[in-house]
Amino acid sequence: MLFLYSVLLVGSVVLLVAGLVEQRRHFSNLRRIPTRVLVNGIRGKSSITRLCAGALRGGGLVTVAKTTGTAARFIHPDATEEPVHRKFGIANVVEQIGIVRRAAACRPDALVIECMAVMPALQEINQSKLIRSTIGVLCNVREDHLAEMGPTLDDVARSLSRSMPEDGVCVTAEKERFAILQEEADARNCELVYADPDTVSDAELRGFGWFTFKENVAIALKVAELLGVERDTALKGMYEAPPDPGVLSVERYLTPDGKRLRFANVFAANDPESTLMNINQLISLGAIERPLHVLINCRPDRVERNGQMGGIVPDLRPEKVFVVGHPAKSAIDAIPAPWRSRAVDLGGDRRDPEEFMRDLLGELGPDSSLVAIGNFHGQGETLLEHLAGLTADESPDPYADHADHADPAVAPGEPCAATETSPAPAAGSPSPLEAVEHPYHDETHPRTPNSPHTAVPLNPGEPR
Repeated sequence: MLFLYSVLLVGSVVLLVAGLVEQRRHFSNLRRIPTRVLVNGIRGKSSITRLCAGALRGGGLVTVAKTTGTAARFIHPDATEEPVHRKFGIANVVEQIGIVRRAAACRPDALVIECMAVMPALQEINQSKLIRSTIGVLCNVREDHLAEMGPTLDDVARSLSRSMPEDGVCVTAEKERFAILQEEADARNCELVYADPDTVSDAELRGFGWFTFKENVAIALKVAELLGVERDTALKGMYEAPPDPGVLSVERYLTPDGKRLRFANVFAANDPESTLMNINQLISLGAIERPLHVLINCRPDRVERNGQMGGIVPDLRPEKVFVVGHPAKSAIDAIPAPWRSRAVDLGGDRRDPEEFMRDLLGELGPDSSLVAIGNFHGQGETLLEHLAGLTADESPDPYADHADHADPAVAPGEPCAATETSPAPAAGSPSPLEAVEHPYHDETHPRTPNSPHTAVPLNPGEPR
């Protein structure tokens, strides 16, 4: 028995020493990255991470980034990227240690990293132990992950605030719960800065080659301003930044039997408010048209979200609601009774993809729009793979002419190993900061000096 206790004691001491060594090494890597930007919030984190990284690259800062959303990516200083490989495909906040190590090897000026923690306690650990950000971003507070961070939106706001840097600065575009965020920031001696979407013009938004939103751009511009990057330079960098794989998009296809299909990928906006705003925006711009069909992809670990998507069916007024994944019942039962007859259960996540795609396309009319909402993973990925194999519809698109005349008021380093906006909040309303040279670096770090795309005019709207 004494021998077993001795083995246990020695093993515990070895693990303790190894943990302390790893922690010291990790903190040393963090100190090699002068500016660390941690992006948190409910909707738009991946897009904002890419926009911030693009803005800083445009200003000549060697910048590494990592996203978590639809598809986790490690983004090198030259904007090339690669997937983040995970053991058994399971995400774990501990992977941030390896990301910081890879980033430090690039000797960057800045690291922009998306928060991957959901549980409030893990969000705090992610900030205080893993990233120790010098600039925090809290993009918005929306109705998602209520079981972990709720049950109310005020609770969600306080949970997200646990990622704010102590004695640092936090940038937000959240207006409705700005007062709560200000209270949480004051408790951490953190300066809360409001990024006003109204400061982003429609002309500036048209420079993007994909759908994005004024809130996202305003946040990235504010982060760039805090680090001394001029506005025009930051915008050019953002225009050239590659979009996230889950970015809001509309594709036009021809089915094997000659039907025309407009497909809108709205998987990334997986809370009901953002989903409705994105779809209404696309309809207003003419990017999708009625008759409108909706596809809800269900996941067994997102039952609450499945039901939320079913609950907004009356607001979308679709011709049919296709339900895939498992458990389909969680979405169908949430559809209000008058609309439930329009639901078409295409089978669970084990059904042969060829079969469910054949049935889906067979239910569509000769000229339809299909909007995919809910959850990306599972049958959502299968759907996108099969749609990508269809023939592209290259006939003249009346949407392009509609977009051109749309009323805007409507709806350098090397690679290494939309709704109406409101005035800024009154209570504790923030004032713009003067742009100064690296005011939120851990230390002074030298900088080196440094084609827009075209897009349809967009409204300010819900960040993706």
